[in-house]
Amino acid sequence: MAFVPIMRDENPLPCITLVGMAGAGKSTLGELLADRLGWGRLDTDRYMESYYGLPLQGVMDTYGLKEFLRIEERLVSELNLTRTIVSTGGSVIYGQRAVARLKELGLVVMLDIGEDTFIRRVGDAENRGLAIGPGKTLRDLYLERQPLYRAAADITVSTDTSTPEECVAAILEQVDFS
Repeated sequence: MAFVPIMRDENPLPCITLVGMAGAGKSTLGELLADRLGWGRLDTDRYMESYYGLPLQGVMDTYGLKEFLRIEERLVSELNLTRTIVSTGGSVIYGQRAVARLKELGLVVMLDIGEDTFIRRVGDAENRGLAIGPGKTLRDLYLERQPLYRAAADITVSTDTSTPEECVAAILEQVDFS
């Protein structure tokens, strides 16, 4: 059988990356956007889990917060994707190289939720692999990350009161693939 090379797009379409707090809907909306566009999808938390063969909390427990953040930054900064919806872990925002790479890959969308919604959706955050420093509260984490997400985002979509389908529509209204 003859080898037939797979031809890539002459001008590959960029990615769309979703950033935001845990519970903002990155995984849910990532799946819906990928289906709607017929694109691939990558959840960076699942990627880290598969890379290390551990659940996210296991990576955190094994390596500690500082190394967890370094691992996440390295893995995300090495991504080479097109036509992919990237759902990130909430802590990706701490990795400057990771954020720079995501912006090179395409549009960065902040999924914004209010502090009360974040705390309600995350609950006690047990076994969630939440990258939170010792002695910090969920409120501290929320207040620390919000300005970082806003600085990285090309678009912001509130997911507090809209359905996932409405959020997808709001994102796609603001995306220009030309």
